Amino acid sequence: MDDVDQTGWGAPDHLWVLRHVRIEVVTPAIEDDHVQLTTWCSGTAAVAAGRRMSLSGDRGGRVEIESAWIHLGPDARPARIVDFGLYADAAGDRAASTRLELPVPRSDGTGAPWPLRVTDVDVLGHVNNAAYWHAVEQRLLASGLDPLRPMRARLDHRHAIDLQDDLELVEVVEPGRLGIGFTVEGVVSAVAWVEERS
Repeated sequence: MDDVDQTGWGAPDHLWVLRHVRIEVVTPAIEDDHVQLTTWCSGTAAVAAGRRMSLSGDRGGRVEIESAWIHLGPDARPARIVDFGLYADAAGDRAASTRLELPVPRSDGTGAPWPLRVTDVDVLGHVNNAAYWHAVEQRLLASGLDPLRPMRARLDHRHAIDLQDDLELVEVVEPGRLGIGFTVEGVVSAVAWVEERS
């Protein structure tokens, strides 16, 4: 994010790793020509910060996103946040939680290998956050859920996935929702759930 670099909280001195993200597609922005993005720091913790984003379309589209990021120092190890400045002002007294909340999909779900590409890797050598959503979107089409309807999408990152890992998607389709476990050698490294909003 540009604001992180502009305020001195970007690389190389500060690295940020996504712990989890919650997306509420309240009204899909299908007909919108323009969207406005508003973002702010929604909470802080000793080694983490929350980021909130609101997207509002000119024809009624609306998406709300909440995410939690782990702060790493230049050595890529968790580092305490000290004097967070204007971000702390925006967060007020709200705390950012890095707790993992999503249940792991049942192990008897459908499993399939998912190939990783060189372009899926970030500067830390791990699979980039966006690459997880590529897999979710692809499997969403086969799940029977309608991506043009209001949805709730959630993703928890448990362990990093690297380019050389043999990644398997373990998928469970239930009425109105899809669960995916991103599995490497039997270990669930990330969990995603997408469900219809009522």
